[in-house]
Amino acid sequence: MSSETAPEAVPARPRIPRGAAVAGLATSMFLVILDSSMVNLAGLAIREGLGLSAAELAVVVNAYLVAFAGLLLLGGRLADVLGGRRVFLTGMAVYLAASAFCALAASGPMLIAGRIGQGIGAAVVVPSALALVLALHPSPAERTRAMGLWGAVAGAGSLFGVFLGGTLTGMLGWQSVFWTPVPIGIASAIAVWRSVPAVPGRPGRFDLIGAATITTGISALALGMISAAEAGWGAPGTVAGLALGAASLTAFAVAEHRSTHPLVPLRVFRSRPVVTASAVVLLLGAAMVCLFFFLPLYQQEVLGMTVSAAGLSQIPIAGTIIAGSAAAPLLAKRIGLHRALPAGLALLLAGFLWLLLDPATGGFSAGLLGAFLLIGTGLGLSLVNAIAMAVRDGAEGESGLLSGLVNAAQQLGGAVGLAALAGLAIGAGGARGDIDFTVAFLGEAGLVLIALALVLLPGARTRRPRAGADAH
Repeated sequence: MSSETAPEAVPARPRIPRGAAVAGLATSMFLVILDSSMVNLAGLAIREGLGLSAAELAVVVNAYLVAFAGLLLLGGRLADVLGGRRVFLTGMAVYLAASAFCALAASGPMLIAGRIGQGIGAAVVVPSALALVLALHPSPAERTRAMGLWGAVAGAGSLFGVFLGGTLTGMLGWQSVFWTPVPIGIASAIAVWRSVPAVPGRPGRFDLIGAATITTGISALALGMISAAEAGWGAPGTVAGLALGAASLTAFAVAEHRSTHPLVPLRVFRSRPVVTASAVVLLLGAAMVCLFFFLPLYQQEVLGMTVSAAGLSQIPIAGTIIAGSAAAPLLAKRIGLHRALPAGLALLLAGFLWLLLDPATGGFSAGLLGAFLLIGTGLGLSLVNAIAMAVRDGAEGESGLLSGLVNAAQQLGGAVGLAALAGLAIGAGGARGDIDFTVAFLGEAGLVLIALALVLLPGARTRRPRAGADAH
């Protein structure tokens, strides 16, 4: 009997609507995106308040991303083996405690430590929440609709994040962006505890060697790239970080091949859509993280906008991410997923090119608005449809694995992409450590162009046949 049967649904509780459970789980994703968006808007205030350089500010952002990306796959595996609800609640507790620690940080190292804790908690919360959502929606059509909701909630988190990040930072200081998630997270945890059924885990073991090697590899690569901004690409620290990163990722691949309980079973890479979609999500993650790191700094340092004005001006991006995410399943149903994904990427690429070529030198302009509308719509359409391509044909027991895989790809792209572009843009900015925003935005456009090329390759969107079905 094949193991690739229809996904097992979460046992139903007739007295509790499925929508209530999904709402509680979606709130956690809203929270993670909200906090990330607020931190991006508060970046300049954090840098000035703690006396950080541009490269050190990049480390603050990347510390979270590295922990998140490195442990997401383990988080997905934990959800499969131990049960999604239990793992979700544990991860939320870690995330909220780390958020409070960040708010109390009095130095750069303290804030970095707190951000690592946030990344660890988020790496457990996000895949377990998504795995439970997928289990509540067992059919491919339901999953595509659920991914639309998931993307819309993420867009809402971004929308509120850019508004609250600028407003709260201007009124209460940067610490407020770390206090805000605490009550929201508590509400999400209570809702999930009360509405989501406790599903027993599946027998299995944890690939701790795999988790350690991939986390070390991502961390070393990111730190090596960021150090290049200040010390140069040929500096001993830079070379050592890149070498350690490459060696650790190689060790991860070897460990996964030999392990009887691998963190990433190599069989999932037999599916061309999973590989293509994961690569696209990785590139989109890099472009998105870099955009929201560089854009607020560009608006404040080059366009002379206040932090509140910068936040308010980004609302069109967040709003169109929501609209694009909601429209993504409808577009995929109408023209097919294989056409909807490149259409979204083309819009996103046009938006980045518009931003790159915009001649504005001060304040908010119509040109900037046009770029923001294309970028937000393209991000919403592209991310939702890329994730749907990866998870729509998941077999029994693969929900946590595939959700962890695509989320890890997005965060891995963000961590490594930000490190690489920060190194290039800060290095191009000169000896004072300034940022060359032209280099930054050009790099983001290049990432999207590569993603578009990948999905247009012949055979990139061929679906994996289900058990018992003929391959067509």
